[in-house]
Amino acid sequence: MFSFFKNKGKIKDAYTIAFYNLENLFDTLNDPKTLDDDFTPKGKKHWNNKRYRKKIRKLGSVISQIGTEKSFYTPAIIGVVEVENKQVLDDLVNSKSLQKHQYSFAHFNSPDERGIDVALLYKKELFEFLNAETHSVFLEEENGKRDYTRDILHVKGKLNGELLHVLVNHWPSRRSGEDLTETKRMQTSNKVLSIVEKIKEVNSEAKIIIMGDFNDDPKSKSIQNIVKEDFYNPMQRLIDTGNGTLSYKHKWHIFDQIIFSTNFFNKKEGAHFFKYAEVFDPYFLKEWNGKYKGNPFRTYSGKKYLGGFSDHFPVYVYLKNL
Repeated sequence: MFSFFKNKGKIKDAYTIAFYNLENLFDTLNDPKTLDDDFTPKGKKHWNNKRYRKKIRKLGSVISQIGTEKSFYTPAIIGVVEVENKQVLDDLVNSKSLQKHQYSFAHFNSPDERGIDVALLYKKELFEFLNAETHSVFLEEENGKRDYTRDILHVKGKLNGELLHVLVNHWPSRRSGEDLTETKRMQTSNKVLSIVEKIKEVNSEAKIIIMGDFNDDPKSKSIQNIVKEDFYNPMQRLIDTGNGTLSYKHKWHIFDQIIFSTNFFNKKEGAHFFKYAEVFDPYFLKEWNGKYKGNPFRTYSGKKYLGGFSDHFPVYVYLKNL
């Protein structure tokens, strides 16, 4: 009886693809090559082992729950950003909530000045890892100096035997203003399309997933630039219905998106097709009261330690296998 009700409403052969900005998942060690000083015991945020371990436990718990209301499995693959290095990823996949689910990950160090990278976690039971590489994005400041940003991670693997290409992104921020930084995100968008073109040169029918924190909304020029090239963005419907993954000045945005090639609508035997997409925003991930009630329950607000999860909600899509 218990098993019946536990699995009620779950979709047979449904697999979750997720993305999550982990908000400054730094270890506590000072790396002299990066600007990570704030996230050390002597830094202004007083980041210590207790706080680090608490964040690891919390993030592991969140990831283990994404999509499980409809799928029998924890996510097959999860793109993550704002991770400092291999060690924090190793601690995450070996956390209490994730260890039994047997995750591994693909990760490379990026040239980002703060030392934050992108990565892809994958459930070894469901996803067969084949290859991973990074693509650098060369941007310039107004003075001609290089603006070091995150690389784009390209992972190739098989989900239940079907070949997929996954591109994990963390595009330049809007910190200096949306209009002033738009050019950088357009350049990064064009870089993504150049990677897609190379993939399609090898296989014109390749199934491609583009995920990330794009620091732009679904209707922004940089995202529309990708969608027009035979891609579909289910997150546009979500923002049209008032959903969001982060809030800035009391306005909701969906910077966190999962975009995929339109051949995910093709229903044929052995293939995975798109079912639907959601923002993962249960009550425990939200601020409970005050003027920020309903916003993501983050780790810090400025220098003040809150002990939350992240300043972003995760997003996910369901793929169904025929």
